[in-house]
Amino acid sequence: MKKQFLAIILLTPMLAVAQPKAKKAVTTAVDTDKKTIITNLDSRFQEYAGISKQIWNFAELGYQEEKSSALLEEQLKKEGFDVQTGVAGIPTAFVATYGSGKPVIGILGEYDALPGLATEAKPEFTPIAGQKGGHGCGHNLFGTASMAAAVQVKDWLKKSGHAGTIKIYGCPAEEGGSAKVYMVREGLFKDVDVVLHWHPGAQNAADAGTSLANKNAKFRFKGIAAHAAASPERGRSALDGVEAMDYMVNMMREHIPSDTRIHYVITRGGEAPNVVPANAEVYYYVRNKDRAVVQSVWKRIENAAEGAAKGTGTQVTWEVLGGVYDLLPNVTLAEVMHQNLQTVGGVNYTPEETEFAKKISETFGDQKVPIENAAKVKDFRDASESATSGGSTDVGDVSWAVPTVGLSTATWVPGSSAHSWQSTAASGMSIGQKGMIVAAKTLALTALDLYKTPALIEKATAEWKQKLGPDFKYEALLGDRKPALDYRK
Repeated sequence: MKKQFLAIILLTPMLAVAQPKAKKAVTTAVDTDKKTIITNLDSRFQEYAGISKQIWNFAELGYQEEKSSALLEEQLKKEGFDVQTGVAGIPTAFVATYGSGKPVIGILGEYDALPGLATEAKPEFTPIAGQKGGHGCGHNLFGTASMAAAVQVKDWLKKSGHAGTIKIYGCPAEEGGSAKVYMVREGLFKDVDVVLHWHPGAQNAADAGTSLANKNAKFRFKGIAAHAAASPERGRSALDGVEAMDYMVNMMREHIPSDTRIHYVITRGGEAPNVVPANAEVYYYVRNKDRAVVQSVWKRIENAAEGAAKGTGTQVTWEVLGGVYDLLPNVTLAEVMHQNLQTVGGVNYTPEETEFAKKISETFGDQKVPIENAAKVKDFRDASESATSGGSTDVGDVSWAVPTVGLSTATWVPGSSAHSWQSTAASGMSIGQKGMIVAAKTLALTALDLYKTPALIEKATAEWKQKLGPDFKYEALLGDRKPALDYRK
């Protein structure tokens, strides 16, 4: 997402706009059921590490995750889940269900890779020739850990005879494709009581934080081709339209809220210098913690596109490909998840992993962070009103449909940035896989608390409803369009 859960809570690193007072949760004894889950996940470490490595090798881009989704679906079927595939009009999305009755707990899993970033799992950049994508956001770990957690919850429900349902949502195309928005729009979360999620990162944290709302689109300019030297007066450059738009948007940055993010890449600029480009395309993102600001800035970007087309004698159309809400934090759930993360603990390196981490850390320049931080769990922060991740996630839309909570774990060397070759490398080896198991344990333990203590769900739901407000009505930022299944093609 795509581009992070956190720590969005998820996407890492966090951008704190204020420093709310930290507080530590009270440590309690670990019950037998939780000990069993921790032991079981440790015993299956190599199995789940192997699955995550397969998905890392597949490195499939958004809405193209055929092998990755099929692998996870196959594993869940073997474990006794009822798997519904192709949900919400998306071939690589699925919902796997086990159990019956209330409460219903959902766990989100992702598995899409990012364009580029293909590197070997080594502490130096080693490109993989011919590979389109790389798991620079660690979603190979994300989907696997979520599946592993769901399996443990299933085993506990089966053994204990406790009432309840566990669902795992296979969510493709988080990185700009907004798949969860279509799943929310389809009503797939309407009967769920709580949703749990996590995200790979460079630290262990389960704060009650939020994220940036996001809207994105491809703007396509159409001009008139001509010989650039012999008859340039007969041409109208589509690339001029793109560049004129970019220039106006860049000037606009001075006159928008300072915490707004605007990014773009020119995805098509022409075929040859001696041919006036008849077609050109630019891909834009806008982010802000306030959805209203995103919509307002977006309208001005559309105006810039129209002005650029008029001024260059070209035509422009645009296709909104994605749009996501900000995360709606839930302090009640975050405190429960933080307590379980403390119980599980962080990631401890072997001597070989320490050497790997040191070499990675050397590539950060003056942005180094002590690698020992991987073993620590950050103090809890109720940052629901005062801290925002620098990233965006379609988990945001889920959080406005059902009470939702997530965490990040140190799957990458501390100090790593998401969407980097360093995070890609760590996601494909034991450092990332250890962080993945920390996440699986924390998710499963949190689910257990919710099944055993319904009052927690009631309290979390009351908080969620209060934050929604009485007049809230969900309207997807991407409108009523169908899933943009070809956005990475």
